[in-house]
Amino acid sequence: MENQHPSQWPIDRLEQDCRWTFGRASGPGGQHRNKVETAARIEHLPSGTRASATEERSQSKNRDVAMHRLRCQLAIEINSPDFHTGLWENYNRQGKIRIATSNPDYPALLAETIGTIRQHLGDLKAASESLGTSATQLIKLLATYPPALDWLNRERVAAGMPPRYAP
Repeated sequence: MENQHPSQWPIDRLEQDCRWTFGRASGPGGQHRNKVETAARIEHLPSGTRASATEERSQSKNRDVAMHRLRCQLAIEINSPDFHTGLWENYNRQGKIRIATSNPDYPALLAETIGTIRQHLGDLKAASESLGTSATQLIKLLATYPPALDWLNRERVAAGMPPRYAP
């Protein structure tokens, strides 16, 4: 398991490296939201990566949302160049990537996509060919998580390429 990317770790394993904090959420939602500690914040201690969720009135739902956001953020922030999930065969149908952002495999697929793009120094054509899809499909996948698209633009600028992709 330790050779896996943290975005693919089971939640109980990932939580071993994390710290949770809870608080009150401000904004609409009524008395329950404003009097009960429903806001959930999580920090991955080794990397300092943080995520939070406050939009639900239930702490357990906010915990789930915050954990999913943390896993997606780890997919961007932790570079694991040789990380291969074996998930591409499940979600790549005739070159089209089919996965819901709520799917538990989504963060790991995102991490593998980002790792492949890193291996190809931001060259989407080369990365997409190695994954058996198109550059357009990779952009569509990254656009489903806007911080991933922001990451791509920063990588392209660092490699001397134009930041052409907007959400």
